[in-house]
Amino acid sequence: MTAKDAFGAHARDELGFSGHGSAQPIQAALTSAVTFAAGAAIPLLVAAISPAQGLSMIVSVSSLVFFAVLGAVGARIGGAPALKPAIRVTFWGAIAMGLTAAIGALTGQVL
Repeated sequence: MTAKDAFGAHARDELGFSGHGSAQPIQAALTSAVTFAAGAAIPLLVAAISPAQGLSMIVSVSSLVFFAVLGAVGARIGGAPALKPAIRVTFWGAIAMGLTAAIGALTGQVL
């Protein structure tokens, strides 16, 4: 088994690596771009249909809800339980939104 390709035989038989599980960077990049654009479109749609009064709060809350939903959907598609990923995505999304708002307030760029 090792006379022809010792490294390949070791990777396949001892470590369980095969060509079927290799990385596909182009597919990953395209999938990431499409999902990012789709995820960004949802808050934009909410902003477009919401009244001007309270717009920041409406977009912020709806974005957190969408974070939770998309985190759960992504977990289920990946075969994982939905709760922990939904909480994790929502938590870090809230942190990112809070930091963005804080930087905007510090620089005077808050709407």
